[in-house]
Amino acid sequence: MIERIVFMGTPDFSIPALNALSAQYKISAVYTQPDRPVGRGLQLAASPVKERALELKIPVYQPEKLTASGEFEKLAALKPDVIVVVAYGQILKLNVLALPRLGCINIHSSLLPRWRGAAPIHWALLEGDAETGVTTMRMDSGLDTGDILLQAKTKIQSDEKIGPLHDRLSQLGAELIVKTLQELDAGTANPIKQNTALATHASKITKEMGSLNTHEEPAEKLLRRIRALNPWPGTWINIRGVGRLKVLEAGLRADIQSSAPGQIFERAGMLMLSSTEGSLELQRLQWEGKKPIGPVEFLNGLKGRGQTLPLQLDSKPA
Repeated sequence: MIERIVFMGTPDFSIPALNALSAQYKISAVYTQPDRPVGRGLQLAASPVKERALELKIPVYQPEKLTASGEFEKLAALKPDVIVVVAYGQILKLNVLALPRLGCINIHSSLLPRWRGAAPIHWALLEGDAETGVTTMRMDSGLDTGDILLQAKTKIQSDEKIGPLHDRLSQLGAELIVKTLQELDAGTANPIKQNTALATHASKITKEMGSLNTHEEPAEKLLRRIRALNPWPGTWINIRGVGRLKVLEAGLRADIQSSAPGQIFERAGMLMLSSTEGSLELQRLQWEGKKPIGPVEFLNGLKGRGQTLPLQLDSKPA
């Protein structure tokens, strides 16, 4: 019988799983990242998981590193039957992995072995996957290489954005981890080894990925980037002689093509951005340091500056 669970997690994504487990099991402790300075004032802020754990009156541990002197001994003293890991932010060493009798169980936001790594939700959108999901696995020493316990799938809608997909996968993970622990507790779990030949890697998202290269990429791919990378790091274009313009929302118009990629032009009352194949209808934009605006406000602003369409983008994104 599972009597003692240690939960390890840090961001918002982890909270539904924490809620679901705390409703059915005793959680002996929550491990999360140390408080970090945020904002212009660099005030120390607790992680979302810490805030929720304190509300649930669960003891919270925040070691800078689990490998630091004395930290393993503190964890071992909790005598966990299982450790549940959901976006914790630290790599667990072999001594931790071997500590619980039922192992360390991870919720990963992809259908492993596809999208092992740091940013699986982003990459599922960036690559135009038709579906994604969550996987519970028994962790080993590799990067998301452990045996699969359970999986839950969800379709990716054609207009899907990162926020709603993130939240849906978070809820799926919460439901799946409860079922996983029930099977482990009953001895009915059936671990399945991953097919390494099918593995893909979801590398960390960088700020540079937000630059939209209209001179080399089709509109469909640019739109996937917009939906995957907002609000962070955001997506933008550099208009020659004008400056950087963030593209917050857009729609695909594969049937409309300008004479050349990298132009902002008007067509049938729509504000368009041309690419190597098709165009994007620009729906929500933002100049740096300004409020978000729609196409009408954008065009009025150009007139106020004495500028007209079409506008030419820099050929090399910055």
